[in-house]
Amino acid sequence: SEKLSMGEKCRKFEERFSEYQERKYSVLYNSGSSANLALIQALLNLGILKREDNVGFSALTWATNVMPLIQLGLNPLPIDVSLKNLNVNSSNLLETDYNLKALFTTNLLGFSGDLNRIKEICDLKGTVLLEDNCESLGSRLNGRKLGNFGLASTFSFFVGNHLSAIEGGMVCTDNTELYKMLVMVRAHGWGRNLDEKSRREL
Repeated sequence: SEKLSMGEKCRKFEERFSEYQERKYSVLYNSGSSANLALIQALLNLGILKREDNVGFSALTWATNVMPLIQLGLNPLPIDVSLKNLNVNSSNLLETDYNLKALFTTNLLGFSGDLNRIKEICDLKGTVLLEDNCESLGSRLNGRKLGNFGLASTFSFFVGNHLSAIEGGMVCTDNTELYKMLVMVRAHGWGRNLDEKSRREL
């Protein structure tokens, strides 16, 4: 290829990954860490999150889930996990008295908490649910793929993960406006990777 980055193969990978994950959109990044950072930045750009908002995160997770929250001026609050499955469960969420604008769960080791119930609680409280699904690609809960319960989910293709491209990461969503913003964040705010109709609407 004469193009070293974001070429036709990358676009095909996004399309095929969306099909596999059963989501409308996938946006490719250089790493799962960058995917997490870009997702939070996109939510801020759209006004879905605002600086100093409370964002809960799984107490058992990676620095790459917490650091974007700190870096972008949000207030990260740890949510304890269950010893039964090492993930945040609805009971853990209900034990907190945090007023959360978002919850960034980590689906750890191929497992998850009771995300169907967590989603109900988040919807009731107006909390945006996000999933780090880097360790649970292909896992399902009650027939639904993990990574498909929240507004968006992140994935990693680092050498130690299920599907490895040596490096790389992805954000998946069904939300069209979030998808467009994720593509623009990846391109430093430019809309050049959007389709022509979306570029005209900017």
